[in-house]
Amino acid sequence: MAEFLLEFYLSRLEDAAVEARAAKARIAAEELTRQGTPVRYLRAIFIPEDETCLFLYEAASADTVREAALRAGLSFERVAETLVNPKGAT
Repeated sequence: MAEFLLEFYLSRLEDAAVEARAAKARIAAEELTRQGTPVRYLRAIFIPEDETCLFLYEAASADTVREAALRAGLSFERVAETLVNPKGAT
């Protein structure tokens, strides 16, 4: 499976909302997995200065991540595949 970032914007004053949205993301991913479409929510990265939040997922496709986000009721700007530690870089 590949890793994907789900990107959305969140006011720097809403940092508490990150945890609530992350919980919804995790629950939706688990539900989708139980229904036969493997997807795993991994973690959140919040950048208050940029008012940007990124959720990292593991899934077979960007479409699967989009479906998990929609089930969680998350609004998002984009989903992009990531390259984690490409070619063994440190």
